[in-house]
Amino acid sequence: MTRAAKTDRGSRPPDTDRETRDRLLDVAAVLFAEHGFDNVTVRDTCAKASANIAAINYHFGGKAGLYDEVLRRAIRIMQATTEEIRRAGEHQPPDARLEAAIRIFLMRVATTRHKWIHQLMLREVANPTPSFNMVLNDVLKPRMAYVRDAIAGIMGCPPGDPRVAMCVMSVQAQLLAIVNSPLANRLDSPPLTAERAGMLARHIACFSIAGVRGIART
Repeated sequence: MTRAAKTDRGSRPPDTDRETRDRLLDVAAVLFAEHGFDNVTVRDTCAKASANIAAINYHFGGKAGLYDEVLRRAIRIMQATTEEIRRAGEHQPPDARLEAAIRIFLMRVATTRHKWIHQLMLREVANPTPSFNMVLNDVLKPRMAYVRDAIAGIMGCPPGDPRVAMCVMSVQAQLLAIVNSPLANRLDSPPLTAERAGMLARHIACFSIAGVRGIART
């Protein structure tokens, strides 16, 4: 994918303060999540952020730089979630570690003000940009390694056992079915709200743990 800035690199906007930069990031995060990189323009982003047309070029070196910074912001937030999951599962048995991962993820999705993150990640997975490796290496692989190790612990087998990868996929599929709102609505799935997140997490955990144990016996 070619991602080129739409502004003159030599331009310097009159409003170069930190607040302008933060406004651009806030606006761009929502626009990129809703419309994708190619369908968001520098002009529209600056207009919605009440910024000079050259502000993106000045602060980020162009639209590609802005997008990368939005991804880095998302990565930092997702890494904080992963760290919270690790702390919750520390010194716990593997089934409790898996439930912690499910519960904290759903609670974050249901309650966070950064709802754009999940939508942006779905776009990156479906149509990766050159920046996707940042997401893959810094967020997805560490998060999946945690889930994989918990499932391997429940099964009593090495993490590299092929059955473990299949079980990880099954757990992830349940989470995606709930957090992907359009799909959930069409399948009449229970809506994910802050009030229901704990109940849904408990159901997925119980269902998954029982399934993993069943697979371990086969």
